[in-house]
Amino acid sequence: MEQAQTRLAQDPVRVLRKRVQAGLAQKELAARIGISAAQLCRIEKGKSGASAPVLSRLAEELDCEIADLMPPDPVEALTGSNAA
Repeated sequence: MEQAQTRLAQDPVRVLRKRVQAGLAQKELAARIGISAAQLCRIEKGKSGASAPVLSRLAEELDCEIADLMPPDPVEALTGSNAA
């Protein structure tokens, strides 16, 4: 039986922003992390979720944490705090 990869709900705006801040074109970043430019485009538009391994490679190439590519914690957004 084939095992499905878990797709995580990354924040497409954050992924795009980090890529632009890094000065990378979609095609270049996609090649670096081993996916197609079309797949990266779908991730950045929120039409496709990235698997955990892809998110890990994205974070590594963009020199950030995986959490930086995820939606903000709603509690943090409301309170403006990072404390648990």
